[in-house]
Amino acid sequence: MKIQDMLFLIVLAVLLFKHKSSWFLSAGVICLIISIPLFAKWVFFTAEHLTWYAAAFFLCAVIFAYFRVK
Repeated sequence: MKIQDMLFLIVLAVLLFKHKSSWFLSAGVICLIISIPLFAKWVFFTAEHLTWYAAAFFLCAVIFAYFRVK
């Protein structure tokens, strides 16, 4: 497990504890913004993982928003 994976799990745990879907959206956008220069520098492994992390954050935001409506 790499440092970026551990950092993702820590951030995910903190955000799951807070239950705020807007924070998940912000974390997803930040991951995408960080991945853009990495793709430009051809650091594909880290950039690809950041896009997957962003997708996971967006999915969590959608799930929290769905259950909040009900």
